[in-house]
Amino acid sequence: MKKLFISMPMERGLQDSDIFKAKAEAESIVGENVEIMDLYDQVVQGENPLERLSISIGLLAKADIAYFGGGWKQSTKCVIENLCAVKYGIITIESN
Repeated sequence: MKKLFISMPMERGLQDSDIFKAKAEAESIVGENVEIMDLYDQVVQGENPLERLSISIGLLAKADIAYFGGGWKQSTKCVIENLCAVKYGIITIESN
């Protein structure tokens, strides 16, 4: 089963509807069920934004698919995650 990394601005908050949308889009693209990675508890442990980003990128490295949604282009963290995903060949889904 492929692992799904969801990237959205932290200020916005991740809603259940966001998770269902990301999962459905990812499953449609890869043609199989995906496992949503539990990121929140690990990423919020970082003491500052750069440390949280480093934790996030470490988790992204374990993903097969990365979903970017909910205003991700306005978030420095999400943009950097997107660049990493694209450069390292992780399947990316970019949503608004």
